[in-house]
Amino acid sequence: MKSVLKRILLVPGLLLGFAASAQHVSGRYAVDRPVCTRHGDYLDVAMELDLSALDIPSNRALLLTPVLVRGEERAVLPSVGIYGRTRYYQYLRSDEKMLSGADEITLRASEKPDVQPYRAQVAYAEWMNGARLEIEQREYACCKEVLASSSRSFDGYREWVFRPVFRPVRPEGDSVKVRSLDGSAFIDFPVNRTTILADYRGNRGELDKIIATIDSVRNDADVTITCLSIKGFASPEGTYKNNERLAKGRTEALMDYVQQLYRFPAAVARTSYEPEDWAGLRRFVEGSGLEHKAEILALIDGDLRPDAKEAELRRRYPAQYRFLLENCYPALRHSDYRIVYTIRTFSDVRRIKELVKTAPQKLSLQEFYLAARDTEAGSDDYDELFEVAVRMYPEDAAANLNAANAAMARGDLKSAERYLAKAGASPEATYARGLHAALAGDYAAAERRLAEARKSGVAEAADALRQLAERPATNNETNN
Repeated sequence: MKSVLKRILLVPGLLLGFAASAQHVSGRYAVDRPVCTRHGDYLDVAMELDLSALDIPSNRALLLTPVLVRGEERAVLPSVGIYGRTRYYQYLRSDEKMLSGADEITLRASEKPDVQPYRAQVAYAEWMNGARLEIEQREYACCKEVLASSSRSFDGYREWVFRPVFRPVRPEGDSVKVRSLDGSAFIDFPVNRTTILADYRGNRGELDKIIATIDSVRNDADVTITCLSIKGFASPEGTYKNNERLAKGRTEALMDYVQQLYRFPAAVARTSYEPEDWAGLRRFVEGSGLEHKAEILALIDGDLRPDAKEAELRRRYPAQYRFLLENCYPALRHSDYRIVYTIRTFSDVRRIKELVKTAPQKLSLQEFYLAARDTEAGSDDYDELFEVAVRMYPEDAAANLNAANAAMARGDLKSAERYLAKAGASPEATYARGLHAALAGDYAAAERRLAEARKSGVAEAADALRQLAERPATNNETNN
């Protein structure tokens, strides 16, 4: 942000406290339009020094040194040295590079311009935001003897920075955490039989798959299984009545096998069956390149009874039927299982933070939020909590809104924009979108959304709007 100062007249003979009886610098000089401007990693300091009325005696020198100052921090810029004839040649002959070194702008008093442009550049540091500009003045006699010195302060550099308050929201939802695991097992049975033979064909692997799924939750002390359901399916070949017998009997046989191992209560273990898996057949045909695919799909979707439908399929499209019998029907004889379980509620913040790293799927959004309240805002751990939460609940509006706020706080506007797309339409989401627009430099959209959020009762929106109102009309700094 440019700070444009009024023209300031400096009268060395008065400001430096010169004795009236000595031959000192007389007259006056002025500082016109001192401006500090930031360009990325550098700060430019520019001004004009009006030297037209300044009189430098032959044995005197005047050194003007601009300095940026804030607290104990200082950045000294190249000086402007104005030398009387005697002093000029003394320093020239001594090879001392004049009073302040090689970067000095050196002027002979007899040849000085009426107006000397000044511009210097310095590497920008954060402390310079709010620094003042000082010009230190020293009058020198022989041998670098300082006769008098003083300094004057001017407005320096202050950039406008938007500093919003990011407002995390408390997620809503049930306190009971219900989860489920689903799978399919393909148990082979001898023709027309419903007895499970564990070592028949690939049955051992399919049974072990079910057992491993159950054990993955049953052996967890934080988990309670509330339902184990098995639904059996048969393929369409043969009569519907016989397929109904097979689907029902084989489902019950599989549940009996499981119950021998686990002894679940009757209210937990549930079975159902579907005599013929026409839906599975349709999915296979629809994704295939079968000839007469459209006609076969129309037949599957038709109103014929299952036995008539299967007979027509076999009669009209014998080649395709044989293909389906070999490549599709075996997969239609399956048992789908689902394990529904609950996870206990966690209130110990330390335990929650451990689970974030080891088993985040056990946590509710409320538990993520509880841990975040106990974590320093803006820290890596704080950001991780909301990032993991949104991974566990990618469609939840509150999870996305909190992740967006955390992303904006660390300057990641791209991620914040992605999260805000799923953050819902709450007043808090409108407020967050207003902050995002302001940080991205779209101030018109920011003011519109923040005004809407303020009207909806988001108290922090008023302060954000106040900050935007203080933004200068011309702002060369990056706002985010």
